[in-house]
Amino acid sequence: MSQHWPASEIARRVLDGFDNYREHFRQITLGARERFEHADWHESQRAAAARISLYEEKVVEVNGWLRKEFAEALLLDVAQWPLVKSAYIGLIDPRLDDELAETWYNSLFCSLFSHDLISDSCMFIHTTRPALRDHQRAAQTRIYQADGSLSGLLHRVFADYPFSVDYADLPSDVSRLEQQLRSSLPDWVCKDPSLALELFAPVLYRNKGAYLVGRLYTRDEQWPLLIPLLHREGHGLEADAVITDEAEVSIIFSFTRSYFMVDVPAPAEFVSFLKRILPGKHVAELYTSIGFYKHGKSEFYRALINHLASSDDRFVMAPGVRGMVMSVFTLPGFTTVFKIIKDRFAPSKTVDRATVIDKYRLVKSVDRVGRMADTQEFADFRFPREKFEAACLAELLEVAPSTVVLEGDAVLIRHCWTERRMTPLNLYLEQASDPQVLEALEDYGLAIKQLAAANIFPGDMLLKNFGVTRHGRVVFYDYDEICFLDEVNFRHIPPPRYPEDEMSGEPWYSIGIHDVFPEEFPPFLFADIGQRRLFSKLHGELYDADYWKGLQAAIAGGKVIDVFPYRRQPRE
Repeated sequence: MSQHWPASEIARRVLDGFDNYREHFRQITLGARERFEHADWHESQRAAAARISLYEEKVVEVNGWLRKEFAEALLLDVAQWPLVKSAYIGLIDPRLDDELAETWYNSLFCSLFSHDLISDSCMFIHTTRPALRDHQRAAQTRIYQADGSLSGLLHRVFADYPFSVDYADLPSDVSRLEQQLRSSLPDWVCKDPSLALELFAPVLYRNKGAYLVGRLYTRDEQWPLLIPLLHREGHGLEADAVITDEAEVSIIFSFTRSYFMVDVPAPAEFVSFLKRILPGKHVAELYTSIGFYKHGKSEFYRALINHLASSDDRFVMAPGVRGMVMSVFTLPGFTTVFKIIKDRFAPSKTVDRATVIDKYRLVKSVDRVGRMADTQEFADFRFPREKFEAACLAELLEVAPSTVVLEGDAVLIRHCWTERRMTPLNLYLEQASDPQVLEALEDYGLAIKQLAAANIFPGDMLLKNFGVTRHGRVVFYDYDEICFLDEVNFRHIPPPRYPEDEMSGEPWYSIGIHDVFPEEFPPFLFADIGQRRLFSKLHGELYDADYWKGLQAAIAGGKVIDVFPYRRQPRE
């Protein structure tokens, strides 16, 4: 073991660990193309989960390296870590993924030290990366001039993105996509001689799809452009659509989706490219969408502290029905809610704190099919006491005194999750017009069905546990009772044995811990009779145990469902 203060050696070892992580991350990512070409959807799911868990596994591994190679008295002398940071900055300056390297360093520091020792002198609370790097290169894109022919442009694109599997009918795909472009863009655009297409060179993969991402532009305007590709097993590839609507492309990169697999040697460049075509997205969400969720967490935290420092915004309790397990607060001017686990749960809840944590962590690694909000887990948030409304702070201290602690003029949040803020579905329906109610209830049922087909049973399906996004999509966000669908025993209510059974306040049949009776859903989900009847017309099969058993059979048979993150055009 080294006996002198080894700042440079520690910095180098931390960076070695980052390189090791990045190489493993890249190998999993690069395998996405082959999995798509082979239509190996189960392996795609396993790879996605493995890549998510990889980060923490590698942090633990490198922590072990450091403890073996350096004397504990040296390694854990926090007063010397500004020297490690300084040496590390010199090592990462030439890199194209230097912002990720900063986040990795922070993770290693936090794995070694108490959060009480976090400071900007020892780690990267604020980034040291310049907005414009000296080594910045042009984004990895391909440019195509339309030259008056959209058909010719599309043919050139597909020639540049070959796969080992042929397209089933590329001429028909090109004709259909050309018509979609003409119908979605102003007439003058297709005639503009300056019209061009810029595509990111690497293909993005997620679930059962591959995506070409870029923008259409003229001298004066631009539109995002996304082309999803599908592999129809036994039939070849299909270019499914061409999407130029910013809101729809934004949904495809939503916080409710699994992470894309895409090889990006210079992540900042790609995120900058995405930000140009999706200006409404925060960079934290864009980093997360391509699998760099830890750096997304860093960007989120920096945005949060900047918001608190530059505004008079104060934390308040989030609107909606108070949770039985979680207490939820928010900043009115920030698009996030903060969720903490209460010290005591409502008597009807049988879960414990450890189970709730496990279920929230589970959401990170499963296919959210656009119907569950992604979460970020934080430990030891410290905020100025003055940033809390008095009623909010009083409630948090009352319901979770082991998690929310006053430290003089600061409030310590020992553990919390963050999620995107949405309008609770029950509150949305109270203010909605009849057409909005119809649309929301239709999407609510689709959310339940799509989660179930992806082997997720929400458990508590009350309206208050779903939210409506800014794009009008219904999303599940309360996870303390979720489980895999194949763990549930769906049952029909047995017929009464005697007339007296129906009059009894107690069931006349046994109920196991995993038993669910869908016939009981209507009054449980809807107090409003009109909404109950409407939902029965829209999704009445959800009240039938046989419907759920059919989904379980499909899952047991290995079926991986198609859930499209965009509106599909009808085929002729």
